[in-house]
Amino acid sequence: MASSSTQRPSSSSSSTFVSKWCYDVFLNFRGEDTRTNITDHLYSALIRNNINTFIDDEELPKGGEIAPELLQAIEESRIAVVVFSETYAYSKWCLEELVNIMSCKVERERKVIPIFYHVDPSEVRNQGGIYEKAFTPHEENADEEKREKIRIWKNAMTEACNLAGYHVKVDSHESKIIDDIIKEIHAIIPKVVYVNENIVGMNSHLERLISLLNIQSNDVRMIGVYGIGGIGKTTIITALYNKISNQFRSISFLKNIREECTKESGLLKLQQLLDDTLGVKGLLTLKNILEGPNVIKNRLSSKKVLVFLDDIDDLRQLENLAQERCWFGHGSRIIITTRKKYLLTADRVNDMYEVDKLNNEEARQLFCSYAFENHLPGMDYRDLTHQVVRYANGLPLALKVLGSLLFGKEPKDWTSELNNLAEVPNMDITKVLKISYDGLDDMEKRIFLDIVCFFRGPRAEVVTAILDGSGFYAESGINALVDRCFITISNKVIEMHDLLTQMGKEFVYKECRNDPGERSRLWRYTDVCRVLKKKKWIGKIEGIFLDDGSMPKQMKFTSQTFKRMTRLSVLGVSYKRVKLSEDFSFPSRDLTFLDWDGYPLPSLPSNFHADSLVYLCLRNSNIKQLWKRNLSLEKLRRMILHGLKQLIEIPEFSTMPNLEYQTLSDFFTRDGSENKRPKIDKVIESLSKMSTIFYQTIYLTDTMDQLIETANSLEKIKGNVKSFIIDFEKLVKMYTFYEMTLTAYFKEDSDQEFSKINLNDSKNEASSSNPQMISLRQ
Repeated sequence: MASSSTQRPSSSSSSTFVSKWCYDVFLNFRGEDTRTNITDHLYSALIRNNINTFIDDEELPKGGEIAPELLQAIEESRIAVVVFSETYAYSKWCLEELVNIMSCKVERERKVIPIFYHVDPSEVRNQGGIYEKAFTPHEENADEEKREKIRIWKNAMTEACNLAGYHVKVDSHESKIIDDIIKEIHAIIPKVVYVNENIVGMNSHLERLISLLNIQSNDVRMIGVYGIGGIGKTTIITALYNKISNQFRSISFLKNIREECTKESGLLKLQQLLDDTLGVKGLLTLKNILEGPNVIKNRLSSKKVLVFLDDIDDLRQLENLAQERCWFGHGSRIIITTRKKYLLTADRVNDMYEVDKLNNEEARQLFCSYAFENHLPGMDYRDLTHQVVRYANGLPLALKVLGSLLFGKEPKDWTSELNNLAEVPNMDITKVLKISYDGLDDMEKRIFLDIVCFFRGPRAEVVTAILDGSGFYAESGINALVDRCFITISNKVIEMHDLLTQMGKEFVYKECRNDPGERSRLWRYTDVCRVLKKKKWIGKIEGIFLDDGSMPKQMKFTSQTFKRMTRLSVLGVSYKRVKLSEDFSFPSRDLTFLDWDGYPLPSLPSNFHADSLVYLCLRNSNIKQLWKRNLSLEKLRRMILHGLKQLIEIPEFSTMPNLEYQTLSDFFTRDGSENKRPKIDKVIESLSKMSTIFYQTIYLTDTMDQLIETANSLEKIKGNVKSFIIDFEKLVKMYTFYEMTLTAYFKEDSDQEFSKINLNDSKNEASSSNPQMISLRQ
């Protein structure tokens, strides 16, 4: 026997339908009557509507038995369509199939739909007329066993005919009846796409998305779902499909659009969208991708559809598939997923939904569902589970991959895997995350790697200023990283997922695994030590960052080494055990960022090049004078000097025309002190010469005399300074006189009620270690 079946093409080739049924429909018919008419037309309509249909296209040889695979197909089909025709009852094969179909109706809750093609339903039900004649050959010379079989055949036929069905007369509009049959079948088949059962936190996602979709509304709504790769966007909209698809008749689920972005596959996606929503497979063929949008608009503008566009990566994909809401009929809903937030512009989508990472409890549940059969870690695994969950940092992809990787392994194997992950990221996770990285241009990649290695955590405007000084269009690049979900800016601070950070550092490490001097960025103590010992050219190094945690012992920076770093632009040192030679120098004229905690020399080198310097931060050192000659600091935008207790001279601010932010703290003295540290009025005098407005932070911790002196001097700079912050921890006990001073000053210069600070409320906090801060705003 030869049989054929069509698997209903999932709306994406990679979708799998969850069901106890292998087929949606089993067709039972007599071939010589209907193979070229009603059955052929019905089968074609089923295929066009993506209904998984089993059809046997050959008659059973005379005297043959029904093959086991045919019986299995009957048992595994959700719906049976029985086509009664003029010679149907002559076929023992048709009758045997019918008996099995009706048996399964009871045992497996089968839906049976009878079609009476050019026959009288009453004659079929009662086996009269042509059906009485058809049973005559079966009854001739029948023994007891054969007569029992005929009785079973007739009973099955009667039961089938008692069901609601369709009567196709000679003069009936066959196409209309077939449409009605398809509608009934569509209503029976649940539109369910496979989603792994290990879903955590799904209900909250679905509730929010269903609220945004507002399906009861008759307008056309587009919703954008965005987030980092591996965050679960496809899983979420697949679950959404299962939840709401029964409310729509015309549905298309287009997956993997990013992967299939060539002209040929783009045409296939357009074709699939039309085939799915119109049920016209094989009848409407697009010649090229350019005619697609017009066809979609013309054919779907009056049709209510549900469309999922998964993993959109390029604006052209949206323009070809769903450029405007007016392309679709009233009540339509279009759901778009992407890693690129900027594609979801306000004029295109009604709302956007960002998929956040899982919280700690959700992450633990998801990981355990893959790592343990009983979903609960044993005592030996609890701490290890916590380490894995912390490493994955709420990324569902990582939790799934690592859970599957560690399933069934001993604790010592878990420890080994975790140690390996600390050095080398998992390839399956990186492969997914790298897709977004590959879509960045060269400038965006460099900005991403600088943030990964050096600037994860600072305020966004600080990083922007630093990167601008390095020749980047930083604001544009940072916005691109936000739009592509590489970074987020929360409370003005740049944040990034830990696994993206690890991936970025791995990219830098792979620039040259064996020779750190051939890499662009260094942050490991051991790598820097290797570079400092080298005698050869190391001109590829653009940045070095070292902190206390990475430097177990003293190290020495030499001028000879730094002379070979001709491209060095970023240097950050947070360690007091760095030794410098007296003739140490920074030879690179490209240095834009210098942050050094514990700088050991009394001043910066005499040949220090500050032409490109954008950010300068010196903390907790014995430096006495920043530089010994006048420098042009035209690009300097931020300067932070803190804890320089030996400082005797402050820089001249007039040489810094673009300075925007400055913090001076813990090195001032009051007038009349024998200490040679600079006076506050020196700062005021220098600030008064500034032509730009910037933020100024000065911490005063001495006496009331100095506060009064500062308040009086502020008159000189009120047009130049936005914010002047004073630490009055030591003055809080003198709140009465302090309040009078501030009130008198601010009543003259401010319309705000800010001067009405009630220090009585602060009396009980005088002994607090936390300084009380007041911002004197102009």
